[in-house]
Amino acid sequence: MCSPLSLKTLAISSLILILSYILFFDKSNNYQPSNLLETFKQSFPAATTCPVSHPPTNFSHIVIGMVGSMKTWKQKKAYIEAWWQPNVTRGYLFLDRAPTKQFLPWPSSFPPFRVNEDITGLKVYPKIVSPVQVRIVRTVLETFREGDKDVRWYVMADDDTILVVDNLVDVLAKYDHTKYHYIGTSSECIKSNFDFSFDMAFGGAGYALSYPLVAALSTKLDQCIERYPYLRVSDFMLHECLTDLGVALTQEKGFHQIDLHGDISGLLSSHPQSPFLSLHHLDAVDPIFPSMNRSESINHLMKAAKVDPSRLLQQTICYHRSSNWSFSISWGYSAHIYENIIPRSTLQRPLETFRPYKKNVRPPFYMFNTRWPSNDPCKAPHVFYFGSIDQRVEGNKTVTTYSRVAPRGLLSCSSSGNHSADFITKIKVYSSPETRLEVRGKNCCDIAHAADINTTEVIYRSCMESEIIA
Repeated sequence: MCSPLSLKTLAISSLILILSYILFFDKSNNYQPSNLLETFKQSFPAATTCPVSHPPTNFSHIVIGMVGSMKTWKQKKAYIEAWWQPNVTRGYLFLDRAPTKQFLPWPSSFPPFRVNEDITGLKVYPKIVSPVQVRIVRTVLETFREGDKDVRWYVMADDDTILVVDNLVDVLAKYDHTKYHYIGTSSECIKSNFDFSFDMAFGGAGYALSYPLVAALSTKLDQCIERYPYLRVSDFMLHECLTDLGVALTQEKGFHQIDLHGDISGLLSSHPQSPFLSLHHLDAVDPIFPSMNRSESINHLMKAAKVDPSRLLQQTICYHRSSNWSFSISWGYSAHIYENIIPRSTLQRPLETFRPYKKNVRPPFYMFNTRWPSNDPCKAPHVFYFGSIDQRVEGNKTVTTYSRVAPRGLLSCSSSGNHSADFITKIKVYSSPETRLEVRGKNCCDIAHAADINTTEVIYRSCMESEIIA
C-alpha cells in the first residue's frame, strides 16, 4: 500500500502536469487528453508505482538444505541436533544413500531426509571429475524441487555446520528477498581463498540464496555443470554458475568456515561486530570449552543462544579505571580481564591461539589481523569461560556467569600499579534479553567491583550518544 506522503506527492505532481498542459500546450497540436496519464507515467514512473510491502522475514520463510553422508552420519548427527528445532525450522537433510536399519525409524527430532538424485544419467557424467561434488552442488536444485511454499531464502550447509537460525532471520531480513542475492563468507585463511576465489562463499560455513535466484538457477544448473565438469569443488562450481548469471557474493562476517586447527578460543573471544550465524569444521579443532567434548561444547554454547541469540559471541569492552583493568566479554562464551588499559582496537584483534588449516604455508595466514599470545603480565588475559545462565533475575535481567578454569600463572602488571586480578574467580554479566541487540549494534558496560570480593559484575547498558570507549 502507498504511504500518505506518496499519495500526496502523486496528487500534486498530477495537478502540476494538468495545469501545464492547459496553459502551455499548443492546442493546435493533435494531442489527445486521453494520452495525458500515459505521458505522466513515462515522465514520473516512481510517482505512479509504490513499492510492494512485505511482512517481516521469519522462520517460515527460510528453507535449509543440508548435505550429509551415511558414512559419517553417526559422528555428525549431534551437530544438527544441537540447533535444529523440530516443527519450527524448515529444511531437509540430503544423503548419498538411504539410512541403514541402525538409524531407522528416522527420529522426528531430525530434519526429514532425502536421498540425492542419481547423476549417472546426466549426459555429461562421463566427463565429471568429481561426482560427489556435483551431488553436493545439485542439492540446491533438489531442495528447490521440494516445492515449499512462501520461501524467501534457501540456506545451504553441511551436516556438521552449526547454524543460529534466529540470527539468520535477522540478517536476511535486511535484504530484499525479491532480488538476486548470494550471501556467505570467504575462508579465514588467505591460502584457501587464493586456491579458489576470494569472492566465493565457502559452503561449510553456510550461504544464503534468495528465492528468485534459486528459481533462475534451477533451470540453468545442469547446463552449468556441463560447462564445468572438470571442477573438483562444489562451492567453486556454484560460484562459477552464479558468476555466469551475473551475481556476485555479498559478504556476511557472521558465517564461519573455520579453516583452522587447534584452539579457536582466540577467534571466538573477539568475534567481529556482526551477528553470529554459523560454525563449521568442529571436528578439526579442539572442543571450544575446556573439560568438554565437542558435542558437549556445542550444546553448552547453545544454552546461551536459546536465551539471547542476538548477543551470542558479541564482544563488549569496558574498563575499570581504579584498577587499570580492561574487560573483554564475548557474551555466552568467554570473559577476559587484562591488568592494563588496552585500546579497543587491540582487543578486537583475535589472540592467535589457532593454526592455519593447511600446513607448510607462508605468512600472512589470515584474512584478519591477529595478536600473538604473550607471557607479559600487562598483555596476557585472565581467562574465564561461560558456565551458566540465569533468567530469574529482578528487573528482567539475565545473568551469565563466567568461571576461571586455570590460574594465569604470571606476576601482576607492575607498570599499571600491580593491581592483580588473580583473586577473581567469577565474572557475572547482566544484560536484558528483552532488548535484542540490533544487527551490527553494540553494548556498553559498567564494572561493579569490590576489592575484597572474588566475583566481579559487569552490567550491560545502551551506549550514550557519541560515547568514547577508551
